[in-house]
Amino acid sequence: MTAPIYTGLLGGSFNPAHGGHRRITLFAMAALGLDEAWWLVSPGNPLKPKAGMAPLNARVASARRQARRAPIRVTAIERDLGTVYTEATLTALVRRYPKRRFVWLMGSDNLAQFHRWKNWRRIARTMPIAVIARPGYDAQAVTSPATAWLRPYRVPAARLRNRESWSAPALVFLAFDPDKRSATARRMAEPDWADAWLAARPRDGVTRRSVSGDPA
Repeated sequence: MTAPIYTGLLGGSFNPAHGGHRRITLFAMAALGLDEAWWLVSPGNPLKPKAGMAPLNARVASARRQARRAPIRVTAIERDLGTVYTEATLTALVRRYPKRRFVWLMGSDNLAQFHRWKNWRRIARTMPIAVIARPGYDAQAVTSPATAWLRPYRVPAARLRNRESWSAPALVFLAFDPDKRSATARRMAEPDWADAWLAARPRDGVTRRSVSGDPA
């Protein structure tokens, strides 16, 4: 019997991807003993404005550059699944890849607003959640409604490293040295960053299909 592949999922717009994404992903993989990670490049985030969002192919291309030589797959699989909300995406991935064990990776900034996500409790019941500290958001995350609901399910990272004890709901907090890099800062410093990638047709790291320049 083939052993499950333990995979971290980090979702986002990656507009653009930057070294902070790579650093927190590799940190979480080491802390949780994961085999690999997938970056889910969202075709469009319902909680973020579309203005200023680069085409999908440019964002995937920037993510592939940041992920090179690391056990990180960059994918725009939500476009192929036809899902918009995280809950539907994660449910579809669990069904499509039954030999994998997934853990959802998020920054503390996302946990602070997690209660605004559609069917967020169902997300928590679908797979474990690992929260990575982000400067300026930890206090909001700790006092958020979602954290209050998840508090009985909080477990140490060692619980997930013990692969026989994976279950959901499960909430893990990962202490992390502050990394102030952000996509917003990158766009401010280099507003035309996507121009170099507009003609790119990067290959999806999961589906192996090329990603076109369809607008987000």
